[in-house]
Amino acid sequence: MAIKRYASIYLKLLNVNIKSKLEFAADFWISSIGLILTNLTSLFTLYFIFQHIPMLGGVSYYDTIFIFSFFTISTSLHQIFFDNIWSIWIHFIEGSFIKYCLRPIDSMFYYLTESIDPKGFSQLILGIALMAYSGANLNLNWSFINIIFLVVLLLCATSIYTSLMTIAAALGFWITDPFEVISLVNRSKDFGKYPITIFNNATKFIITFVLPLGFVGFYPSTFFVKDTINFMSLMTVPVALILFFAQRLIWKAGLNRYIPAGS
Repeated sequence: MAIKRYASIYLKLLNVNIKSKLEFAADFWISSIGLILTNLTSLFTLYFIFQHIPMLGGVSYYDTIFIFSFFTISTSLHQIFFDNIWSIWIHFIEGSFIKYCLRPIDSMFYYLTESIDPKGFSQLILGIALMAYSGANLNLNWSFINIIFLVVLLLCATSIYTSLMTIAAALGFWITDPFEVISLVNRSKDFGKYPITIFNNATKFIITFVLPLGFVGFYPSTFFVKDTINFMSLMTVPVALILFFAQRLIWKAGLNRYIPAGS
């Protein structure tokens, strides 16, 4: 079966990646500390804001921390397993992307899973800690069903962000250097970690329907902080599926026209 074959390949790639990354322990610790400090800076800003106002866009402090934690976990999973996207522009410029086309394996799977970024684990742990902290203060009901929903929505949120980044990267098949597009999507992702209610209508529309980063943090989080099933939180699943198939179609279309640099 194809799934079994690719799972076996992925585990082998993962094993090689972990061994290679462990050879650079200093880089891991320095980068991990940097990531944690960056997130703590954002958290301090939120804390300072809520010392002066009781609600932010109609959302309480602990609700906002939960949204922040959900976003942090979903983007950390992307960083750990799919951060290789950042290097694709180099392969397009140098023409070395051709190697991903010559192996008897799906090129998108091969490229995205070729490398992992273990420093993302520090951010993941921080996100889990923040979710436990905010969840305890919100008295969230962590029933078995809610935990299942949490896992599903987190995976869908991760898939949404990964799909958006992959689509940005795949534009390199047409424009050769997609770095600025990838960077734009990455910089825009922060819209998802705050209550969307604080933004104007134009911004809400963009991060909901054009670049749906609201589904990376805010919308799926409302399922838990509002303690009720709502339409927008459930839309996280179909949005993830639509973007997953969209990235595949765009990648394949680009691959069909790919000509290595210098050819």
